Amino acid sequence: MRTRITDSLKEAMKAKDAERLGTLRLINAAIKDQDIALRVEGKSVGDPEILAILGKMVKQRQESARAYEEGGRLELAEREQAEIKVIEDYLPAQLSDAETEAAVDAAIAETGAESIRDMGRVMGVLKGKYTGQMDFGAVGPMVKARLG
Repeated sequence: MRTRITDSLKEAMKAKDAERLGTLRLINAAIKDQDIALRVEGKSVGDPEILAILGKMVKQRQESARAYEEGGRLELAEREQAEIKVIEDYLPAQLSDAETEAAVDAAIAETGAESIRDMGRVMGVLKGKYTGQMDFGAVGPMVKARLG
């Protein structure tokens, strides 16, 4: 994943694609920040962590774009949307609603979850398998409804 991002960064430099280059530099900086934070524990950032970072970056930009639109700053909202498109190039495809429901059901069955107290284990399994492929903010209530 890291290599793919670095290669894209080099291509954007050669193509003089300033917008893409800026976004890729932001992605690299976020990964390096996480690397530094984990270095204390003797760990480094792997693909699952990179996917989580990218997912968080998309979510931040969606919130910013919404705020800009509400404030009438459409040019800034468009810039945020452009950054989202670049970041999403590195994320796996999002699961459909039906696929998400099937994944939740499978995780509940896999963990043997029976009550709301088992929600953490179910979410852990989902995050382990589907990081970057589903919105866990929306999945949490779905799991809760199935276990409650």
